[in-house]
Amino acid sequence: MEDRKHFFFLNVGHFLDHLFMLIFATVAALALTKEWELGYSELIPYATPGLIAFGVFSLPAGWLADRWSREGVMGVFFVGIGLAAIGTSFVQNPTQMAIGLFVIGMFAAIYHPVGLAMIARGGQQMGRDIAFNGVWGNMGVGCAALLTGFLIDQTGWRTAFWLPGLISLLFGLLYLFSYWDRLPLKNAVTASVNKPSSKNTQQISSDEWRAMLIRVTGIIFFTTAVAGIVFQGTTFALPKVFEERLGGIASTATMLGWLTFMVFAVASFSQLVVGKMLDTHGPRKVFIGVACVQVIFFSLMPGLVDLGALAVSVGFMLGAFGQIPINDYMIGKMAKSELRASVYGARYIVSFIVWATVVPLIAWVHHNWGFDMLFYILAASALVILLAVLMLPQQLPESQPSPN
Repeated sequence: MEDRKHFFFLNVGHFLDHLFMLIFATVAALALTKEWELGYSELIPYATPGLIAFGVFSLPAGWLADRWSREGVMGVFFVGIGLAAIGTSFVQNPTQMAIGLFVIGMFAAIYHPVGLAMIARGGQQMGRDIAFNGVWGNMGVGCAALLTGFLIDQTGWRTAFWLPGLISLLFGLLYLFSYWDRLPLKNAVTASVNKPSSKNTQQISSDEWRAMLIRVTGIIFFTTAVAGIVFQGTTFALPKVFEERLGGIASTATMLGWLTFMVFAVASFSQLVVGKMLDTHGPRKVFIGVACVQVIFFSLMPGLVDLGALAVSVGFMLGAFGQIPINDYMIGKMAKSELRASVYGARYIVSFIVWATVVPLIAWVHHNWGFDMLFYILAASALVILLAVLMLPQQLPESQPSPN
């Protein structure tokens, strides 16, 4: 089916998006500290420009997709990020690396507002679809460490950039060829955007409904910001955490990459459970449970090594990945179709800007106190999320009330 083929392309895009954004985390931890003779805390701030671009460009990407063509902008994503990654494989110093990561981040910013706007089109299984797509993204997170660690041992770190870049470029050409007829303005808009129902375009007449909408929106954007600390703090730092704490069970870059991948892969499937529960129980109960899991396991992590650290890391990654589809689900329920990509763009610009600030935070905390302090910070962040989620209503204000 056409929709199934399109869903496959969108899933591959999510996989590649997260993979590209985390290649440098493993390269810095396992290769560049030796090749460029810089400490880990000195290297990782060079990822900041890419993470800033990842956030800043998500809003214009969503705006352009809503007004031109979601399929056209998605084609730009595949081709652009592929070429950017190939170019980054040729860099010779940290400054050039920062420039390359900035361009990667600029194109990576396209995926979330545009891809999710095409997936979150309502229906009884929207939570499942968002969660399934999220699993692909998380597998990209895991494969970044696995693939990069393997290629460092076999061919060198540069291949970790140009090989996925070439794959993305090929997928981009296939995508553009498959959806060429949707690229003209008129066809693209009608194909990409569902027409809003009359229920969703009625004039707001209920002060109570409006107050609830403002409250839920505020909670979404607040928890998005704090959850960005949790997600980036875990996914970016985990390869280095494992290098320091799993020395008794892993001694090579490939083995560390495999263990990181296994943790990410196992934890990513929590999204399928969360997606199913969102469709049946709603976001409030699910969000409370996920936040509690994070608080518990982040609090247990300080001081652990080897198998204990590995087991607890699975626990907190279950929580970190499990929370991802919840805010996306709530936006999909509440946002008008013709504005959905723009709303997702605003949501992700908050998330990704936070991600950019977390990278220097990781470097600073690691340099001064080590990773135990980072896990205390993450536990506190999860507790703040829990307190915010307790303010959610039992049911979302997903449709406007009829005028009185």
